[in-house]
Amino acid sequence: MSLFPIFMKLTGRRAVVVGAGNIAASKIVSLREAEAIVTVIAPEGLPQIEELAAAGEIEWLRRPYVAGDLDGAFIAVAGTATPEVNRAVYAEARAKDILCNAVDDPPFCDFYFPSVVKRGDLQIAISTAGESPALAMRLRKEINAALPADGGEWLMELGRLRREVLAAEPQSEGRKALLHQLAERSVCGAEFCPSRQIARAHAAEVVESVK
Repeated sequence: MSLFPIFMKLTGRRAVVVGAGNIAASKIVSLREAEAIVTVIAPEGLPQIEELAAAGEIEWLRRPYVAGDLDGAFIAVAGTATPEVNRAVYAEARAKDILCNAVDDPPFCDFYFPSVVKRGDLQIAISTAGESPALAMRLRKEINAALPADGGEWLMELGRLRREVLAAEPQSEGRKALLHQLAERSVCGAEFCPSRQIARAHAAEVVESVK
């Protein structure tokens, strides 16, 4: 089976999660972090889900799942401890062309939640196609240990510098090479940042060459 790796924008999209216990909790949190509009369906749940509902972060329908609960959903997660319920959720999702993940039940998943290493906007996702979540977790720990703690801040400054270069120089192989060069150097927010000085000097040379 070949999986298509993708980072998806869920802002403003409706996500339905059936279940509010240990199986579903991390999925609910990650969907909220992605700014999805989350509806949780479960008669009971963990205290952290109670807190999210009380804060208005999610909608919680405190009852068992029933057919039709996925109406209007863009994405669905079946995260109960009852396989029959999870598979019923998946069947409804398939019938309505809604992407669905039945947690820890790979044959009943349209997608998998990867193990993720995050540093701000920098995300590295690891998937084993459901074959070994334990391996994905081990690799996540290794990558997490190897990445610098300030990777998110560095990426933010690199993005700012990239936009500065794009605004100052026309598209060219030289600009492309410069952007790759800057990604290998330390970038900071200060005006005297060496990479920023390199970028500005390069732009000045380009402008001078076309005079």
